[in-house]
Amino acid sequence: MGYTASPEELEFLKNYDIRQYDRPSLTVDIAMFAIRAEEDPERDYRKDPPLELSLLMIRRGSFPYKDCWALPGGFAKPGESTADTARRELQEETSVDNAYLRSFDLFSRAGRDPRGWIVSEAFLALVDAKDYRLRAGTDAWDARWFRIGLTVTDTKKEISGEQISLTNEYALTLTNTALDTVLTARVREKKLFDRHHEAVSYEILSSEGFAFDHAEIILRAFLTLRRQTEQEGRIAFDLMPETFTLNMLQEVHEMILGRKLLTPNFRRKMAPMVIETEESLSGVGHRPAKLYRRNPEAFYV
Repeated sequence: MGYTASPEELEFLKNYDIRQYDRPSLTVDIAMFAIRAEEDPERDYRKDPPLELSLLMIRRGSFPYKDCWALPGGFAKPGESTADTARRELQEETSVDNAYLRSFDLFSRAGRDPRGWIVSEAFLALVDAKDYRLRAGTDAWDARWFRIGLTVTDTKKEISGEQISLTNEYALTLTNTALDTVLTARVREKKLFDRHHEAVSYEILSSEGFAFDHAEIILRAFLTLRRQTEQEGRIAFDLMPETFTLNMLQEVHEMILGRKLLTPNFRRKMAPMVIETEESLSGVGHRPAKLYRRNPEAFYV
């Protein structure tokens, strides 16, 4: 790596005892999103089910939090980077090995895991729904997709001198109709601006059915996905199939952002990011809809 340790440094390292410091265990948690149809046993199978933004959850088969729902993930192995751990866990539990996968934060609050000092790096994963096959791991006995819902229930702004405090309270719901299961949580987000510098903190106010602090991790993963979609929109393409209509692309953006978009404005924004193919999709309106794919020059620069 271009660095050679001196004899004095080698002597120092030989006598250095890392055991004088307590060491945490290192894990990863993966918030994996996909656009898919809800599993509803009572729906009319003569009609195509509506698509929705879904999150993969694992029902834990062992203590702690036995029978509660958690994000997929696991402990890092010796010599393994957290990115390698996340890729391995994703492949083991879903058979997906080419998903969008990016770290978005580190969770190290004291007491977050009753087993001891456990630090988790959280990853955001996006997949095309047709590419996955669920396969629960050794510490889980069920893996399911949940429809995600998020609403802001309260907002406050306080100004004191040069400090500005912004507080948002979120209601998070995860729903699986086939299981007749709804997970709920309330999480408070507090942003403190002191001389223009921002500090953000989170507090879980209530959590029903979630394991560990995963309600907070899910909230922050979804806010990350929403923020990046709002800023440029490229991240949403990793939820799309290889080819898609512009209507499909707009619907995915609207699912993530939680609001309707003006079609002309949306298409102008997306125009540099897509390439029209020679294919079309029939059965989606009065005339076949053109199919597009992502423009490599807009993504791989």
